Amino acid sequence: MSRWKRSILTTTLNLSALLVAGSFDSSLAQNANAPVWPTKEWLISTPEAQGMDSAALAKLVDYGEGRDFDSLLIVRHGRIVVEASYALYPGNTPHEIFSATKAVTGTLLAMVYKDGLLDRFDHPMLDFFSDRNIANVDDHKRAITIQNLLDMTSGFSWDQGFEGGKQQTMQDMYRASNQIQFILDRPMAYQPGEVFNYSNGNPNLISAIITRLTGKPAEDYAREKLFTTLGIADWHWDRDPQGLTIGDGMLFLLPRDMAKIGYLYLHHGEWEGRQLLPSGWADVLSHRTVNTHASYDPRMSYSNFFWILPDQHIFIASGKNGQDIAVFPHLDIVAVTTARKYVSFRALASYVSSAVKSDVALPPNPGSERQLASAIRDAATEKPTPVGPTPDIASAISGKTYKFPANELGLKSVTLFLTDQNPHIDFELYLANPAGASIKYNRPIGLNGLYSKGLSTLSDPYPGSIPAAKGTWKDATTFEFDTQNIGQGTQIKYTLSFNDNELGFRRIDDEGGVLSATGKRDD
Repeated sequence: MSRWKRSILTTTLNLSALLVAGSFDSSLAQNANAPVWPTKEWLISTPEAQGMDSAALAKLVDYGEGRDFDSLLIVRHGRIVVEASYALYPGNTPHEIFSATKAVTGTLLAMVYKDGLLDRFDHPMLDFFSDRNIANVDDHKRAITIQNLLDMTSGFSWDQGFEGGKQQTMQDMYRASNQIQFILDRPMAYQPGEVFNYSNGNPNLISAIITRLTGKPAEDYAREKLFTTLGIADWHWDRDPQGLTIGDGMLFLLPRDMAKIGYLYLHHGEWEGRQLLPSGWADVLSHRTVNTHASYDPRMSYSNFFWILPDQHIFIASGKNGQDIAVFPHLDIVAVTTARKYVSFRALASYVSSAVKSDVALPPNPGSERQLASAIRDAATEKPTPVGPTPDIASAISGKTYKFPANELGLKSVTLFLTDQNPHIDFELYLANPAGASIKYNRPIGLNGLYSKGLSTLSDPYPGSIPAAKGTWKDATTFEFDTQNIGQGTQIKYTLSFNDNELGFRRIDDEGGVLSATGKRDD
């Protein structure tokens, strides 16, 4: 049995014993003067033993179910008080954390500074790329500092859709053969330090600088200096075509290991008596911050790749669709979510804060503890969605292959098997390289209102990736299905419209983006 599975089993048994006995174990009570370190494993506690209300936390678990959480984890006084894995996510698979990766990248740069490899954070950025021929160099570009990159105030002309837009620059960067060169060549739109403009380019430059200073990819530096020290052993982190660690995302971590990153910051950058981060770096609420001027939250600010809510006394490493590591220094709490839908920072902060009733242990509350345990069990149970009747066309199109000319989806062919004992879809995608190449996938589709899970294969892009899909007929000629790759924090919906020998194939991503293609049956 793996260390992770043993830990989960221990968690379940401990909580079950407490709930059945209804007794208070004083050994689980918090001791603020003796921090515990989860390097080998996390300690487990009831919420009441750490001054929190189980019934209030049950409401947060329920909120997560309505917001498409994959997991929820809350640590107080160094002990896990809530751990929920929602259907379909099993909890023991590293989860993509999207832009929460940026905070890890920033953390590594801080460690590089503490190691004496970086002299100062106001060092001009271009000094680290003096061997490159860079376009659009002017006084503004020469003035960009590392701190500007960390605060998203570099001044590059960059469209990433922070306040709307097509995210065109970000998409162009991912298509570029050399992403770092693409970023460096961008023209300037503002004087550095003048305007907050969220950009995936900035953390990628930080990753390249880490490599320049350490002589190794940021992931390798993380393995040696951060992950091993914190006891993080299971992760995946992508690299760009030049072999540089992607600084803006593509890091996969277990929720428990996400919490370790937050716990390092909760303890001011210290871990087991060692100061890993420069003095003051981890005290984010005390930093000079940048106002994001976000229309949806004018009070939100930013610093060193963290989002900050000063009025609620929290800071958050956040990734798309609710991959969040939230630190509550005044409450001695770290909260972690993984999800497939945006998680409101303020809602999360309110739910967590309202569950805190004391800095010391509360009397046991078996009724509330049972309520929380029930909410966790319910969250882990998949609920079926409505299924429409199967039309006559299902038999006619089942097993037929539809082929597509070049299209924005990259779709080459589709074959549906909707009347088989094991319904599934086969599809083939064009590959950019080599020319004319393609790759085939097979995905099961649940037709009973529940997801059908496939198997991870070598053709899946990430280790442990588990495909899942479910579908239903909306009318006599329209079939809809949605898919997840469990642990990747996304949910994609497809609409297939059949008209004689044609198939209209429409894809809607989790941000509302639509791509489509039309194919013809290959009889």
